[in-house]
Amino acid sequence: MNKRELTAALESIGMRPGRGLGQNFLLDGNLLDYIVRLSAPRPGEIVLEIGPGFGALTSKLLAAGSEVYAVEFDHRIAEYLRKHLTSQNFHLTEADACRVNYLELLPTNRPFRAIANLPYSISTIFIARMLELPAGPEAMFFMLQREMGERLSAEPGTKNYGALSVRTQLLYEVKLEKIVPPEVFFPPPEVESAIVSFRRHDRFRNEVELCRKLPGLVKNVFAQRRKQLGKVLGSFYGREKALAALATLGIAPETRPDKLTVAEFAALTREIFDLPR
Repeated sequence: MNKRELTAALESIGMRPGRGLGQNFLLDGNLLDYIVRLSAPRPGEIVLEIGPGFGALTSKLLAAGSEVYAVEFDHRIAEYLRKHLTSQNFHLTEADACRVNYLELLPTNRPFRAIANLPYSISTIFIARMLELPAGPEAMFFMLQREMGERLSAEPGTKNYGALSVRTQLLYEVKLEKIVPPEVFFPPPEVESAIVSFRRHDRFRNEVELCRKLPGLVKNVFAQRRKQLGKVLGSFYGREKALAALATLGIAPETRPDKLTVAEFAALTREIFDLPR
């Protein structure tokens, strides 16, 4: 969808994009094609799309034969999509994507992937929702704010590495695939964007209790990321248990939280909560 077509679509529903809702519509057809090539939608697969806008990406997903479950917050855009996307493989839910019950929305016992130009205002909350699902997406491909993409894909020891990095990388291989300039959107956002891929790995897939306990632990320690691990863990879980866990793993109590790898955080969680090794 080029700017002329987008402007016509906006005018047809009497709409001006709302910055508060993160409504920045992608105009670059080459970038849309890149997202499709990268994500490689397959015939018959379930794809979750958040914030479909006027259906530029949606149409390509449907053309590939995917069954698309889209969630759109804006009533006017939802009405437009109902009129213009009539494929039986298109399922539209008009709702706040951060409040949807995805266990009810998506078909039971079928794997799915999430592919979207994700509204920036909800990206953190929505990705956290995906991480909390008992059977989350097999993969995700999102357009995000560059800063967000850098946080999610950050490596230990870097300034962007934090609780969300660890939580996400516990389940996914995360890669910042491409930096995207503001001018390819209408209206252009005030920041650079990035296309980020999340490919599920199996290293901790069957450790249900680990995946349930780790988010709280990393949230606690990164809330005080400048403090030594021995002290911050001791304040939450008891000094004796904290020091014993660190000693077992060969981690110095003076270590800062951002120096630990995801695997080390997983091992630390097992020690602190006495989970199976």
